[in-house]
Amino acid sequence: MRGEEILKEHVPTADAVTLAQRLAEYACSLRYSHLDGRTVKEMKARMVDAVGCALGAFDEPPVRIARKVALRIRPAGKSTLLGTGYRTSSELATFVNGLMVRYFDFNDTYLSKEPAHPSDNLGACLAVAEEEGRSGKELMAAAVAAYEIQCRLCDAADIRHRGWDHVNYGLVSSALAASVLMGLSPAQASEAVGIALNGHIAMRQVRAGELSMWKGASFANAARNGVFSAMLAREGMTGPAPIFEGEMGFFKQVSGQFRLDVGRFGGKGRPFKVGETYVKYWPAEYHAQTAIWAALDVRRRAHGSGRIRDVLVETHEAGFSILGKDKEKWRPGTKETADHSLPFIVGMALLHGTIDNATYSDSELKDRRNLAFVSKVRVREDPRLTSSYPAKGMPNRVTASIPGGETISSQVDVPRGHPLNPMSREEVDRKFIGLARRRMGARGARRAVEALWRIDEVENITGLLAKLSPG
Repeated sequence: MRGEEILKEHVPTADAVTLAQRLAEYACSLRYSHLDGRTVKEMKARMVDAVGCALGAFDEPPVRIARKVALRIRPAGKSTLLGTGYRTSSELATFVNGLMVRYFDFNDTYLSKEPAHPSDNLGACLAVAEEEGRSGKELMAAAVAAYEIQCRLCDAADIRHRGWDHVNYGLVSSALAASVLMGLSPAQASEAVGIALNGHIAMRQVRAGELSMWKGASFANAARNGVFSAMLAREGMTGPAPIFEGEMGFFKQVSGQFRLDVGRFGGKGRPFKVGETYVKYWPAEYHAQTAIWAALDVRRRAHGSGRIRDVLVETHEAGFSILGKDKEKWRPGTKETADHSLPFIVGMALLHGTIDNATYSDSELKDRRNLAFVSKVRVREDPRLTSSYPAKGMPNRVTASIPGGETISSQVDVPRGHPLNPMSREEVDRKFIGLARRRMGARGARRAVEALWRIDEVENITGLLAKLSPG
């Protein structure tokens, strides 16, 4: 009898408002006029950061593969492939551009019960906004809604420990952002969520063991499915419902039961989640950011790496489980594994004094000196560090042993780019120019970044995206 009561408690009645409906109503109601000045500034900074990451990754192998496929099957469309003058359908542009944003693992992050990279939504936002002829202000409102929804879902439930990938929350946020930009009603947007979630759940295997190219494509594909789901909903397709609360829905199959108070989301004087997201100073998974700063401090105090005999990295649970528990992290065979490896990242920072995209090149991954030094690194979880994560940062402690029995230790809790230690506009611009100049040259990159900071002034974003290609 008690089991029947519990079951009835979780199954909504026919006239109950479902979570998908409440999320759709929130997204469809949000307007640029609802955004405060700080939110506008933060959203612009995330767009600058994401587009810079995308342009920097233009020539990387997975991006070339995706672009080749998109160009081969290119249907008539209005959505620009970033860094080019080519147009395609919004769902194909979403995939290619989203992969570009994500590939270097240099775009923004949000850490809660579930980690996320909210700027992964921007591939969909840019593609659909251009196809629909939306203004910069309309684009920004949809992007803020996507950030809010994904981050709030990350606050609600951890799904990675249940074997599912965080991009499943992106199915919801990207479907709703696309729905907003397509002008769908809340009822249609709710159907899009049901279609997206039911058919496209992603497994966490994408981030386990030796990582593949698909690590950077997982959210891009989720967003592509979100856009396609919104397109179907616009034409009248209905989706499974209630998709969260149902007998075989998301709560039962993926996340476990959780509650989400949409009435407390950003707006009406309440802060938006975009201001709580983190920009990356270094191209590495975010849980490693403080480890890099700590390693550089140890290197400085040790006067280089020559005297270092062995290294201990003490980290929090997420840092250990994501970046330090798999044997593949000590001899990474792919760029994707290396930028998710605490021993490799810390070893390379100690050995070379920096971390950049060249750190993960094939030649560096195979270099015997590098691998010999990385083999000196041990990683373990420190429960005291876990207890302060993520409210007080993502602490890492690096300790190096040197001759004579001496040790040099450094702990960093909050990295540059975190809301508690934010990057300046000048630093964000410098990062953009350093990445985008590969495709556009330094002068073109400077023009592009200035245009992106004025995105809310444009009536149609096609002209703006044209400024993101050479010539």
